Amino acid sequence: MINVIGLGYIGLPTALMMASHGLEVVGTDYNAELVATLNSGSTTFKEDGLDELFAAAVKGGIRFTTEYQKTDLYIVSVPTPYDTVSKKVDAKYVCAAVKNVLEVCPKGATIVVESTISPGTIDKYVRPLVREAGFTIGSDVHLVHAPERIIPGNMVYELLHNNRTIGADEREIGEMVKNAYASFCQGEIVVTDIRTAEMTKVVENTFRAVNIAFSNELAKICRHDGMDVYEIIRICNMHPRVNILTPGPGVGGHCIPVDPWFLVGDYPELTNVIGASMRVNDSMPEFVLDRIEEIKREHGITDDAKVGLYGLTYKENVDDYRESPTLQLLEKRKQRGQSPLKVYDPFITKDLVENQYHDLHSFLRDTELVVVLVGHDEIKQNKALLKDKIVFDTRNVVDLPGVYHL
Repeated sequence: MINVIGLGYIGLPTALMMASHGLEVVGTDYNAELVATLNSGSTTFKEDGLDELFAAAVKGGIRFTTEYQKTDLYIVSVPTPYDTVSKKVDAKYVCAAVKNVLEVCPKGATIVVESTISPGTIDKYVRPLVREAGFTIGSDVHLVHAPERIIPGNMVYELLHNNRTIGADEREIGEMVKNAYASFCQGEIVVTDIRTAEMTKVVENTFRAVNIAFSNELAKICRHDGMDVYEIIRICNMHPRVNILTPGPGVGGHCIPVDPWFLVGDYPELTNVIGASMRVNDSMPEFVLDRIEEIKREHGITDDAKVGLYGLTYKENVDDYRESPTLQLLEKRKQRGQSPLKVYDPFITKDLVENQYHDLHSFLRDTELVVVLVGHDEIKQNKALLKDKIVFDTRNVVDLPGVYHL
């Protein structure tokens, strides 16, 4: 039996995938309300194919509980935030989960940390916990790191098809864990050492963050001198070895705006490019706020109640709002002492912020300046509704005359 610890955006799909492919799985989460929702037959977030996967997993016998199980294989998939001051990984949730596992696990159990962690986290935090509990690593308890590599909006497909990395102290343990993931993973699964596995996951997201920062900085340069950043990128990308990304209002989600800081925190003297890139990305919500004020002045808008933000999630067509640029932007306004703006997102049904609308037509009726912060299909398909509005499109998805861009 496999006990998956943490039933959030990564742990739940992983547990469902394993259970739907013939493995005995019990999902554990400290959140009793979440567990009750799953036991009632409902998923806890929206994702293409997730409901079908859930049904298959239930048919396969998956169970959900707040209790840790006594078994031979644990997969820990809990959040790993970073300390906002030191920028180092905050491993408190991983440590808490491992401590709970050690209280119930039999000798010989394998603990797989799937959460994204900085290089050396298992050495610094997890190994001492195992030793303090009286276990000998390598005989009583085996440690493995198997970082996830999926993205909201395409989770089910990527769980099936993306390559995976398994980091283990012992090759045979790595191969055993590889076999568990191979029950569903059709991509290549590489077995390596733990520290290499830790580093590769962080480096993957850091690479993406640095590339996003380049496009965001390019947008600022072009705005400064009145150039069209999108036309410049389009032409540059015609070069066979150039692939510049599209700039945006900020970087959201749990990976790209967080993981690179782990390296900055651990190697502050060696991460000049990475640190600068992260600061560029973090500056984008404030850049967007300044652009909003410029557009308001140009059109003589003095009432913030006429300004509406379209989109609350961190990317298009998902309900995941972790670290979303819109939330960052609203926090910046609060720090400036400015009032909240109108907000609408078709994927967020609960009241998440002040002045939140739950209907596109009502939102547009009450808004003069529409700031598109997320490129949901809804706004692309209904762009005709914006023809009489002032539109600031930070995602370059509304091709109407007179639209403002970054």
